[in-house]
Amino acid sequence: MIDHVSIAVSDLERASRFYEAVLGMLGYAKLETRPATIAFGRRYSEFWLNHRAGMQHGAESSGAHVALRAASREMVDAFHAAALQHGGASDGPPGLRPQHGDGYYAAFIRDPDGNRIEAVTFVA
Repeated sequence: MIDHVSIAVSDLERASRFYEAVLGMLGYAKLETRPATIAFGRRYSEFWLNHRAGMQHGAESSGAHVALRAASREMVDAFHAAALQHGGASDGPPGLRPQHGDGYYAAFIRDPDGNRIEAVTFVA
């Protein structure tokens, strides 16, 4: 079982604003702020942003992919919309992904640093 994940970001403040809006749609809140890292979670710090000096803004080279569980299709849709409104890019609009299993409903976004973040729920 995974306890937490972290991703690299080039601008911690910009990333914090982006993820406050996007992860808020999944019920996450900012829980910790340190000089070079910020954590989000529901009950504890699960998703960390770590500042990486010298990282290029918008470079899609990190290869990071994080999938976060949503409670409903509406939350997946809101996650995707919030990402687009706050400087992210669509990497796959909300919808069923039968290639990943029955009822797999997900949306994929790229954050401003190119990290690929997914919101997923399972529907009947």
